[in-house]
Amino acid sequence: MSYSRVKSYAKINLALNITGKTSKLHKIESVVGFATLHDVILIKKIQSKKHIISFKGKFSKNINQKNTISKLLEFLEKEKLLKSHKFEIKVNKYIPSKSGLGGGSMNAANILKYLIKENFINPSKKQLISICKSIGSDVALGLNSTFTILKSNNQIKEFKNCKKFYVLIVKPSFGCSTKEIYSGVKKFTKPRFNKPSKKMFSFDNLKKLDNSLEAISLSKFPKLKNIKHFLEKSSNKSFVRMTGSGSAIVAYFKSKKLCDDVKKKFSRKYKNCWCKVAKTI
Repeated sequence: MSYSRVKSYAKINLALNITGKTSKLHKIESVVGFATLHDVILIKKIQSKKHIISFKGKFSKNINQKNTISKLLEFLEKEKLLKSHKFEIKVNKYIPSKSGLGGGSMNAANILKYLIKENFINPSKKQLISICKSIGSDVALGLNSTFTILKSNNQIKEFKNCKKFYVLIVKPSFGCSTKEIYSGVKKFTKPRFNKPSKKMFSFDNLKKLDNSLEAISLSKFPKLKNIKHFLEKSSNKSFVRMTGSGSAIVAYFKSKKLCDDVKKKFSRKYKNCWCKVAKTI
């Protein structure tokens, strides 16, 4: 059997609010998009007693043996959904880790989507929700890589054919610990996205929003604050915002030329930072 090739796109929080907290997790609402930046997953069924999972590429270092993909396969076997099927999975990592771009969660989401599409598993809607929750809170968002509103009650509303933007994604040499950044949350905001509509994805509307976690990350890491300030100064007629809990900062543009110009300026100033021009999908 030959490998199937699956693209696993980077998730971007165009806006994010913390609306409360349960006993275990913070409650969030978010305006979500996906970028053309993606990991490449090769997957095939094999005759073996166990799954084989491997990672390569610039951002493959420090990925634990127990990762989102291994957790997904373990859960599917535990629930007796995978039967006796075993897979070899190779992931080429182009999405940086600890960046707020959801690389690991989107890997799991896209493998789950592949297994359903190819009829290796056939979970009910209730089982699908349970699978996603068992792996990570944002896995469900990756089942359809499209513009999405995550409401404060955890419901998801998807929108197609929204206006696309060019994005410059930058990440310093360090990452942000999601747990550590969320531990700095001291106040909550009232839900703002519970009546989702397509107009929420307009450039002008998005400019008015923010990311509640950004101030925490920027105060903890002064370099992030400097990076954002530089991008804002260089990015006329755009807006700049951290995605997720960081450490990636995203500048949004209507024009590819503007995006490319700012990338050149940024690369000259911050030679040790990773940066990538992409487009929302």
